[in-house]
Amino acid sequence: MLLLLFFRISIILLSFHPNGALSARCITTTSSKTYQRCMTLLTQQASIAWSFHPKNATLDLAFFGSFISPSGWVGWGINPTSPEMTGTRALIAFPDPNTGQIVLLPYILDPNVKLQRGPLLSRPLDLHATASSAALYGGRMATIHSGATIQIHATVNLVTNKTKIHFVWNRGLYVQGYSPTIHPTGTDDLSSIATIDVLSGATDGSHTNIIQPLKIAHGVINAVSWGILLPIGAITARYLRQIQSVGPAWFYMHVGVQISAIVLGTVGFGIGIKLGEMSPGRVYGPHRKLGFAAFCLGWLQTLALLFRPKTTNKFRKYWKSYHHFVGYGCVILGVVNCFQGFEVMGEEYSYAKLGYCLCLSTLVGVCIALEVNSWVIFCRKSKEEKLKREGLFGSGSINNSR
Repeated sequence: MLLLLFFRISIILLSFHPNGALSARCITTTSSKTYQRCMTLLTQQASIAWSFHPKNATLDLAFFGSFISPSGWVGWGINPTSPEMTGTRALIAFPDPNTGQIVLLPYILDPNVKLQRGPLLSRPLDLHATASSAALYGGRMATIHSGATIQIHATVNLVTNKTKIHFVWNRGLYVQGYSPTIHPTGTDDLSSIATIDVLSGATDGSHTNIIQPLKIAHGVINAVSWGILLPIGAITARYLRQIQSVGPAWFYMHVGVQISAIVLGTVGFGIGIKLGEMSPGRVYGPHRKLGFAAFCLGWLQTLALLFRPKTTNKFRKYWKSYHHFVGYGCVILGVVNCFQGFEVMGEEYSYAKLGYCLCLSTLVGVCIALEVNSWVIFCRKSKEEKLKREGLFGSGSINNSR
């Protein structure tokens, strides 16, 4: 019942994302034009406003972004073929290295840019962009600083009857000459893509709608399996076996909990692999490596049960050493990777992480109490054995019985 309650609470907590409140609001009216629609984008507190004219397939658009560095850049573009950075036709704004004034230049993000084989050089776009401009929020007296808001305006002639547009946006820390350098590679920076139907205003959210529930399921299942059940299984083996009244039941409890943990963990691991396939370009190195290591150790530990020697076998002590070493290593990797997972999901300061920390702290407290109790029992038995060897314990018992 407690495990089911924790599972339900985890789902509720992981579904709550306080960072979403920080997104910028979209506006339809600027100092120079009023637009028909607007939309707040998912990342970087960016937004867009647009008017689409079906008769001549013309799109008037304004992109609102912000700088992350006084010498940085902010860019917006359209990918005519697919929702990804490579192939994007972009307009990038940054301070002119000679005058300090805002300049807006066109760029085509070909595969060489992604592989960083050469600098990004400005060149004419093959889109029919009839007008483009950029301006800092605040007018001519505004200055570029970290957090400064910029508006990029453009008028583009689209292909007739093609209203679903792949929008790409991003921002970087600095510019070398007139060549913007690579942007940061955080989660937001790798998720700055949206497919929008400019006629209806609908977004192609099928991909996002699938990913978000998978992320929550991946986080909850792995937190329960690798982060809670696996440590409980280790605690069961270490401390319950010392209680004589439990008998061999501790072994079956240990095996049952660990098998449940590895089955659930395998499901969570599979979801993580699927998320990686559905999110090209996003690589969470430490989290991924720790996940593979924990998964391999977990299954090595499980398969070791098939080769468990009898108590009289001379190799039993070596198997026990292996079993303990791999088991504790798997527990440590699983717990550490749970915290890595919170960072990947942007839940470093969330109630979900707080709830997990409280559960883990409870397990640590239980371990400390059981460890103290084990040492008390061990010391008591050692004292009794010493008294027996000296002949005091038995004689005292006889006298008391008389």
